[in-house]
Amino acid sequence: MRTHPVLAIAMALGCFGSARAFDGLAVSLENIHRLSDVQTRSISPENFTGEKGKGGMATLEQGTAADAARDLGRGWKVNPFVNIKPGQTFTLAEITGPGAIQHIWMTPTGNRRFSILRMHWDDEEHPSVECPVGDFFANGWGPYAQVNSLAVCVNPGSAYNCYWPMPFRKKAKITMTNIADQPMRLYYQIDYALGPVADDAAYLHAQFRRVNPLPQKQVYTILDGVRGRGHYAGTYMCWGVNSSGWWGEGEIKFFIDGDKEFPTICGTGTEDYFCGSYNFHVRDPNTNQGDAAGYREFTTPYSGLCQVLRPDGLYNSQMRFGLYRWHIPDPVRFTAELRVTIQALGWRANHRYLPLQDDIASVAFWYQAEPHAAFPPLPSRDDLEIN
Repeated sequence: MRTHPVLAIAMALGCFGSARAFDGLAVSLENIHRLSDVQTRSISPENFTGEKGKGGMATLEQGTAADAARDLGRGWKVNPFVNIKPGQTFTLAEITGPGAIQHIWMTPTGNRRFSILRMHWDDEEHPSVECPVGDFFANGWGPYAQVNSLAVCVNPGSAYNCYWPMPFRKKAKITMTNIADQPMRLYYQIDYALGPVADDAAYLHAQFRRVNPLPQKQVYTILDGVRGRGHYAGTYMCWGVNSSGWWGEGEIKFFIDGDKEFPTICGTGTEDYFCGSYNFHVRDPNTNQGDAAGYREFTTPYSGLCQVLRPDGLYNSQMRFGLYRWHIPDPVRFTAELRVTIQALGWRANHRYLPLQDDIASVAFWYQAEPHAAFPPLPSRDDLEIN
């Protein structure tokens, strides 16, 4: 029997372990008909606590959309969004478990690189997720790019959706920090279930990194310093090319559980890792020459070249790419430690590799048992800025 994709994501990542604990918290087409004792809850600006029967209670005096609702009053979309001031950290959700976040929807305004999303599980000191909001939702360059995948969907006109399962045992806390000079407006909704979590359920982690430019002949590190037991679940990358020519010849490498100089997994090229081939360019089977369309954007359940930003002949002078690869059917398992790197390689004269000095940013997604090692410091605002 074919497993439904929504069920497959949680089963493949091993987030809920036993069927008994899993069935109530994660729903698929195959088990949607089954009854469960778990409790469905949702947090939004219309119900900050997610409490039963407490939605839509804001008065006109309390509401962010009070003026629009002035003729209708309480219960008529009085408080659908929040405004986050410059320098402010706003708590989007604080939930007492056990349970699992099943879906996050949001549509932020302002500079997505300057809006920092953090998630803490079970009163941990260091966040398990720390990432600019656009990069977390595979839209790191700023302009809208459609994403149609199992784990993340980005829909018109700026709707960010996340379906990574996020179990927690004691507590879940999600915050947004605005490091811009202007206020941001945020519409959001966090849907979750309260119920038993399996003993072998791991926690979602997501870590952002950026290097611009990459020093010559150095590899880019996607993830390092991971300690514990878990599995790597996905990669999103913003790749800004600082030279002309092809940029994706480099190999990705997974150093697993004590690997030193040589990895256990070594890919054959950047576009190969992201499940494409030959420069993401469609070729004529007779001549083996690429067609006039050039790079082809694509978005699939597990991988995609979801964004190609082309030079405009003026200030936007460089090619920029957004790519994702979700290891949902093929998680990379580790028992003690993990390091992930990728090379930046192009071509020079006489068919020789050219080490590139590109602008590269990434988000690594993985699941592991807590505690986790503290993340490297997030880049400064200047180093986050897209320019």
